[in-house]
Order: sequence, then structure tokens, then C-alpha cells
Amino acid sequence: MRRSRLIVGLDVGTTKICAIAGEVKDSRVDVIGVGSHPSKGLRKGMVVNIEATVDSIKAAVKEAELMAGIEIKAVYVGIAGGHIKGFHSHGVIAVKEREITESDIERVIDAAKAVAIPLDREILHVIPMGYILDGQDGIRNPIGMTGVRLETNVHVVTGAVTSVQNLIKCCHMAGLEVIDIVLEPLASGEATLTQDEKDLGVGIIDIGGGTTDIALFHDGSICHTAVLGIGGNHFTNDIAVGLRTPLPDAEKIKKRYGCTMLTMINDGEEIDVHGIGGRPSKTLPRKYLVEIIQPRAEELFTLISTDIKHAVCSELIASGIVLTGGATLMEGMREMAEDTLELPTRIGMPTNIGGLTDIVSSPIFSTGVGLVLYGARFEGIGRGFQEDNLFTGILGKMKEWVSGIFK
Repeated sequence: MRRSRLIVGLDVGTTKICAIAGEVKDSRVDVIGVGSHPSKGLRKGMVVNIEATVDSIKAAVKEAELMAGIEIKAVYVGIAGGHIKGFHSHGVIAVKEREITESDIERVIDAAKAVAIPLDREILHVIPMGYILDGQDGIRNPIGMTGVRLETNVHVVTGAVTSVQNLIKCCHMAGLEVIDIVLEPLASGEATLTQDEKDLGVGIIDIGGGTTDIALFHDGSICHTAVLGIGGNHFTNDIAVGLRTPLPDAEKIKKRYGCTMLTMINDGEEIDVHGIGGRPSKTLPRKYLVEIIQPRAEELFTLISTDIKHAVCSELIASGIVLTGGATLMEGMREMAEDTLELPTRIGMPTNIGGLTDIVSSPIFSTGVGLVLYGARFEGIGRGFQEDNLFTGILGKMKEWVSGIFK
């Protein structure tokens, strides 16, 4: 198999690290290898223990290699965490030759991203939201059109230099080249959203172990991004404290019996809870568990609702909300999202892929599969990271971004 036709996505999450290997066949992507390993060195999406993170990455990649029968050397890596910030910017230029060319697109995006950002932050993505030519807006791709004044509105995503650098360092120590760093909700959107939803307006909410990633799309492009520092681990911790049980048992209880709404369970249901420190097990009504989970879920969706309402494009998400991520498998998550956000909601799973679909058809793998689809869509655009400047690959891609984003 030629390396140029192999795309590998590496989802470095708080609870698990997932490696997905995909083979590009014409316009289709077949998943040929999946590797997953518990994540030991991250907290809220950021590396806190490099050695543990490297070991987890190696284990996940090795499992994917064995399943696919290949050797993995380069990956697209997802990034999240509370350090991620997004904002809008505007750029305007005079057109030299009257007919818009790719160099004009590059110049107007350079003008839009020429904003002052703190020295401790780096630009991860500059995503065009549309162009304005001589006052005419709503233009997706102005190349070939005639005009004298070109403007663009872009969404700029930045991350903390140290967090990005630590993530790249972990991959390098695991023997992997980082082709590109990709914002995780952007990747999840590649796997779970339809083009119609992106055009009409949709919000994707990826509830992971340590963070909840939010991205709003309208007119085919991202118009808002945010990361909240609450995820599935907070539910697990609440259960462990409330029921006085070890964290591993609390995680099992959450997966098996977890529910976010008291109205969805029967009064007579009971659960077995292991004691901590050698104490005997006990049997408790299931409603005790739901009474612990429900307030945390209400808090999470209230924070999500507040963030969405403050977004510039909050009124434009006519398609509703797509929930994805491992925590969305808990009973009642979709119903609570609909009630709190007052928008139609569905659970999003990876689509438009072939191969090992029975394994990856779960919200748990949305980001990993999305990274593969992102890599297949923008293959060859990202530049490899150089040791002397780890961020040149991120900062130098805008010309290629524009040429491919509206295809």
C-alpha cells in the first residue's frame, strides 16, 4: 500500500487515545485499522504527563497497525482543551488584475489574520466564512470573478503554544510525524454532519471525557468554536463521591445504569454498588444514581446553551444540534439537550465510510474517523512539522485551504 493513499487519525483524548487508519479509494475512505487505549497522561484535553501519554499513543497505534497490517509513520492529530479560543476577523485588499486569482485569495486571508495575538498563543486554523466582492456578499469562491475590492470574514482558532508543543512532542517521542493539528469539533463535523446541515446551519457538540467541544456551522463553514472544561469524567467523579465507590466501578455504573432524567426510569429499579476500601457491596435504588447525574447534565447543557446564545451565528443553526462523543451514549442525553437548548437534536455517528464500519459506527469514534476524512479531503495540504519550528506547518496553509474548502 502506498503511503500517499493511507490516512491515519490520532484522537488524543482525556479518557482514551484512538488511532484510526483509513485507505483512500477514489472518493471513498475505507477504515482498515482501529486501535484504542486508555489515556493516562491527559487532563481536560491537555498533556500533564508526557511519558504516560507517549506509552498510550504507542499502544493505540500498535493495535491499529496489527489490525491493518501496515506500519504507521504519520498522523493527523486532534486537539482540544480549555486553551482553545476562536474569534472572527475581517480582511480587505485591492485587486490588482481585476480578475480574482488564488494569490488574491491568499493576500486577503493574510490581511484577515494579521491581528495581534498574545505571544503564548499560536494560530491553528484560519477558516474563510465567505467573501465580499465590490459590496456583493455571499460569495463562496470568488476565483475567476471580476472586481476591484475583495473582502473576507474568517474564523481564527488559536491554541496555547505550550499545549500544542507538548502534544506534538508526545507524537514525535512515539515515533510519529505530525502532518497537521486539527481542531477536534472540526474533525467530528467531517464524520457526522451532512453538507445540507452545514449549509442550512447546525451545531455539533462533542462531549468527551474531559472537555465538551462546540462548533457551529452556517453556509457551509464554521462560524463559532468553543471548548468547555466539563466532560464525562465529571459524571464519573460525581458518582464515585455520591455512591462512595471506586472510580473504575463508578465508570461501569455510569455506562450500564446512567441516565440524565428521573422521568425516564422506573421507581423499583435497583443497582449494585461496590464498596470502597474493603467495605461490603450494597444495593441502592437507581434513582439515587440519576439524582447525582441529572444536576451535572443540567449544568453542562446550561453552559452549552449560554455559549451558543452568545455566538454571532446562534440564530442561524436551523438544522438543530448533533451530539457526539462517548458521553452522549448515556440514556437521556439527547432528550435533555432538546429540552435545554430548545433545538431538534440527534446523536451523530460516523457516516460515508467503508471498511470496518461495524467497529467505528459509534459516537466514541467520531473524532478519530473525522480526522481520517479531514486528511483525505485535504491530503497533501498540511506541511510536516520541523524540529526548529514546530508551528510552520500550521501557519503556512491558507492558500491550499481556500482552494479546497469549497469543493
